[in-house]
This record gives sequence, C-alpha cells and structure tokens, in this order.
Amino acid sequence: MKKWTLIVSTFLALSLSAHAEDSLLEQRVSQELEVLDNPFALSSHKVNYILPVTYNSSPNEAPFINRDDYYPFDNLEAKFQVSLKFPVWYNMFGDNGHLYFAYTNQSYWQVYNQEHSSPFRETNHEPEALLLFNNDWQVGRFESKFLGLGIAHQSNGRSGTLSRSWNRIYGLAVFDHGPFVFSAKVWWRLPEDPKKTPEDAKGDDNPDINKYMGNFELYGAYAIDKHRFTLKLRNNLRSDNKGSAEFTYSYPLVGHMRLYVQYFNGYGESLIDYNVNTNRLGVGVSINDIF
Repeated sequence: MKKWTLIVSTFLALSLSAHAEDSLLEQRVSQELEVLDNPFALSSHKVNYILPVTYNSSPNEAPFINRDDYYPFDNLEAKFQVSLKFPVWYNMFGDNGHLYFAYTNQSYWQVYNQEHSSPFRETNHEPEALLLFNNDWQVGRFESKFLGLGIAHQSNGRSGTLSRSWNRIYGLAVFDHGPFVFSAKVWWRLPEDPKKTPEDAKGDDNPDINKYMGNFELYGAYAIDKHRFTLKLRNNLRSDNKGSAEFTYSYPLVGHMRLYVQYFNGYGESLIDYNVNTNRLGVGVSINDIF
C-alpha cells in the first residue's frame, strides 16, 4: 500500500504544472465526436494492443493440472486486447446523457508452446452498457468532466470447473487537468446463488472474487510530449490486503501505431487467475491510448 500511495502522489504532483489547453481528455472527446454521425464507425473503448512477448514469472496451472487436457504452461506467451464501443443514444436528456454499448476481448495465447499446438490459455469477454453525463464540477485544480453509470458482464466462456464470470453495476467519475487524467470507478457485484456442486452449470463460479478484485479501481494517465504513462490500481481494503497495480508506457512509432510496454503485478489480471498473484512484463504495440 505504501508504494502505491507514493506512485499516486507522484502522478498528482506532476499534474500541478499542467495547462488546461493541453487537456488529454478534451482531445479524446473531440476525436470521438468527429465520428459520431457516421453509422459505420466504431471508436475505441479501452486500449487496443498486442504484446507478442510477455513474461509471467509463475503461470497459474492449478485449475488445469488434474484435467485430461492438461499441458505445462510456458512463461512466455502473447497477450492482446480488442476494445470497442459505439453510441446507442446521444443526448438522451436534452443536451446530456449519452448511452454507449462496449465490448472488450482480452486473450492470453501460448503461441510459443508449439509442442502443445500453441493453444489459447484464457480469453475474457466483457460486454457492457454505459450511460455518461457531461459534468463541469471543479475539485481543487481538477475538473470533473464526466460522471457515468454502467453495467458489465465478464466471463471466460468456459464450462465446468474452469468457468469464471461475474456481473457488476458500476459508477464512474473522470477528472482532468491539462495532460493529467484521473478516473475513479466503484462497483457492486450482482449476487448469484451458490453452486450445488463444482461442476454445476448454474450458480456462482467464483464467490470470493471481490476478496481479490476489490470494489474499486483508480486510473491515472499523464503525458509528457509524445510519451504516455498510465497507472491502474485496485484494492480490497481489507486486513488480508490484496489488489493489483498495472503500469503502461507508450510512444508513437508510425501512423497510429505506438510502442506499448505493460507491467502487471497482483490479483485479477484475468478471470482464471483472479485469485492468484501474477507478475507479468510485456512489450508490443498499441493503436490507441486511453486518452
């Protein structure tokens, strides 16, 4: 917790010299508005990236090890994410209230494990509906630009003992100050009935997921010239403290392509690994930044 507090404090300190005309959030909004009237256009939701090489210091084999189709995992694997959204209803309430539908796919590919036919180890699917409201609250030097309310389902599309899923209602607030953007997201997990047996198709696949994923997420992005830095934190705020930290760096290469470096440490990187501490470093390219 102390090291995370130090990192967040550094992000906030950097933002104090920012200028409003350099707002990352305003740049993102203006770009999305350009395609709003195009019925064939989709915009990015989260970052779209591919990391051809990632290193996981301790792959989680526990859910698979007693299965007939078990195979040893490589530490090296590819990871990629595709995340898109489109407006369903813009200006629902006069000149405010914008309803979006979004979908995010995140996959982990054992591409170098050719001895076992380079299988996909895990794929997570997350459709969601999000209602955003423009806002202009001033909080210190930061301006609250958006408030949002959403509902999300996340699943790994598996059955039996490998099935993982949960449903959440969440609230979102986005603030900015020049080249610094900060968002806070809190959620409430929709309850499910317990399973009668571990193989039961009905019921809660992961009743203790909040213990590892927590109930909130803090996200910060900062720009220095063409460099982009982000930090995402989750925590359960319990005595048996568990959470995660994800740091990314990106820099433009050519066209829309950017160098993308990602480091993750903690719980919940993927659904199959929600209750296992993961330590992963990956390098690749992205085609957009979150801001």
